[in-house]
Amino acid sequence: MKKHISIFFLLAVAFSFTSCEEVIDVDLKTAAPRLVIDAALKWEKDTDGSVQVIKLSTTTGFFNQNIPTVSGAIVFVTNEANEVFDFIETDPNSGNYVCTDFVPVLNGVYTLTVIQNGITYAATETLMPVPPIDKIEQKNDGGFLGTDIEVRYFYTDNGMTDDFYLTRIKFSSYTIPEFGVISDELFQGNQFSDTYSNEEIKQGDQLDITFSGISEGYFNYLRVLFSIAGSTNGSPFQSPPATVRGNILNTNDINNFALGFFSLSETNNIVYVIE
Repeated sequence: MKKHISIFFLLAVAFSFTSCEEVIDVDLKTAAPRLVIDAALKWEKDTDGSVQVIKLSTTTGFFNQNIPTVSGAIVFVTNEANEVFDFIETDPNSGNYVCTDFVPVLNGVYTLTVIQNGITYAATETLMPVPPIDKIEQKNDGGFLGTDIEVRYFYTDNGMTDDFYLTRIKFSSYTIPEFGVISDELFQGNQFSDTYSNEEIKQGDQLDITFSGISEGYFNYLRVLFSIAGSTNGSPFQSPPATVRGNILNTNDINNFALGFFSLSETNNIVYVIE
């Protein structure tokens, strides 16, 4: 008799969970769209750096999978000699504004101007240099247990200035790269290294390493951004739970600022194949 009662009870519980299942629509409040300016200009070593891209989009609702692009804007960058580099949306409705004659100068000061719907946004930054990567070493007994492959790249810091760096490492088996920021405060003028280790790395895999010089302002901005995005493994390309304000100002209304940061970096890019 107990057996029949137990079976009936389990069936009743299962039915109750099934019958109570329903879809709940969460009514989230959506703020007015805000302009997003992706203006990270990069000059890779041993290239002329003439082709640069600035992307314009807007914020959107939490459940919206499509990022709205912004077309019809006027975008240009001016250097210290008042030379103007125009960024043109060559592909209609893409939100990608391309310059093909940009002239990068290390430690040169540049001003970004974006005019959209009669509103002018502006920011000024310096093109920051980066030291070359001296060498790359692979260690096959790394990690906590001594069983992981570690890849370490070395560079020598410039001892004459306070420097800040951005690292981006893309493991070929992962979709999203990993980012980090470094200050030379503790290794001023010395050789330093950064290490990447992953228990899934195997022979033949690739690490796409990009090492960039950045300003102190961009360093502080990214450090806050990475801290907020910590639950997404340090990726800044996720929806943060708070607004991080960059250096791009609305010259018409300071409170209606654009999201994003105008930065200029010299970069090293190396693709290393695991041996």
